[in-house]
Amino acid sequence: MADRKAFPLRIDTALWAAVERLAASDLRSVNGQVECLLREAMKARGLNLAAPKPVKRGRPTKEK
Repeated sequence: MADRKAFPLRIDTALWAAVERLAASDLRSVNGQVECLLREAMKARGLNLAAPKPVKRGRPTKEK
């Protein structure tokens, strides 16, 4: 997670509730949903960003 930037965000409660509902319907966290919405907005404005690196999940591999 070293390549991620933490950022405090002040947001209207009605907008936050809508993002929470949207995130739940897409099976994402609110943070993931906000990032997805930001990427979609950037793409709509013509700025294509590289896809984020997938987070490695599960058990660590055994070292031999």
